[in-house]
Amino acid sequence: MQTFDTAIHAAAADIRLSGVTKAYDAQSVVIPPMDVEFRPGEFTVVLGPSGCGKSTLLQMIAGLERVSGGKIIIGGKEVQDLEPKHRGCAMVFQNYALYPHMTVAENMGYSLRIAGVPKLERGERVAAVARMLGLSDYLSRKPSQLSGGQRQRVAIGRAIIREPGVLLFDEPLSNLDAQLRHDMRVELSELHRRIGATSVFVTHDQVEAMTLADRVLILNKGRIEQFDAPKVIYRSPASVFVAKFIGAPPMNILDVTGDGSALRFADGQLAADYPGSGPFQLGIRPEDILLDRQGLVQCEVRYREDLGSHQIIETQLAGQKLRISTAFGGEETGANLSLSLPRERLHLFDSQTGRVIPGAFASH
Repeated sequence: MQTFDTAIHAAAADIRLSGVTKAYDAQSVVIPPMDVEFRPGEFTVVLGPSGCGKSTLLQMIAGLERVSGGKIIIGGKEVQDLEPKHRGCAMVFQNYALYPHMTVAENMGYSLRIAGVPKLERGERVAAVARMLGLSDYLSRKPSQLSGGQRQRVAIGRAIIREPGVLLFDEPLSNLDAQLRHDMRVELSELHRRIGATSVFVTHDQVEAMTLADRVLILNKGRIEQFDAPKVIYRSPASVFVAKFIGAPPMNILDVTGDGSALRFADGQLAADYPGSGPFQLGIRPEDILLDRQGLVQCEVRYREDLGSHQIIETQLAGQKLRISTAFGGEETGANLSLSLPRERLHLFDSQTGRVIPGAFASH
């Protein structure tokens, strides 16, 4: 009998998109020409708001949507004209897509039965996957007799039993409650380490992205805003869009004006020394702002949330909203606060393009 580890272990394949585009007509371009590579064995999360093209991208890789142009190369082989079953991918859907009249064992083993895998081998592989996903006691049950988390594990089991080189996940946790989402994130992370397939996971949930991904690809209107490790994206956002999309609460983005030697807020307060002139956008994370009685920046408290471990203080600075995350107590509504904005924690963005200005506050 095959052992657990040898029964389920994928040969990871790289995925390359070269000039891939998707358009329904000249006015409906969902994905402008895109060039991107997903490394073998990597867990990539595609993150973005609703309508940004992330599910369309996944479905083009899977073969459920035809590309309008360009090439999709999986494991060194062009696949954009191949049927889904010939691409070496397996997909897990948001709605589970289980056969209600089949048992758990029959659902997981269905693709093997269609492929002509002998019954004995099929049973061994179903048993191995069931042990892996904690489903051994549920093999004779129908989907209607399972919880949401158990049904999602069956859907994952049905995908990995084929031993694919590529696993595709289309918002698989969005129908689960908060605790189950957390538990499934842990299970998916462990699953990825054990089977080694190249995984592409689509979500609009930044917590899933930051906790699961080796790298996060952030999409905005079908275009790649940034593609990097979660910590890099959080600490060094490439654009205002990324800065505001990642983080809870998100990065503060404030309008400032450069006079050739310094950046100032609309009320004349000094934000930071900087040699540029003209309008800019200044970014700083709420947790990087210091409550400092000697601080040079003055603002007014508008609202405060006490979250136990820390507080979120919403203030008004030169007519703009500024959020502060701190473990220390803040003043009551209407009080004035003095702040320091550490230079090494500031980010400067071009006011026209929204892109970061690299090295704007680098030490000299």
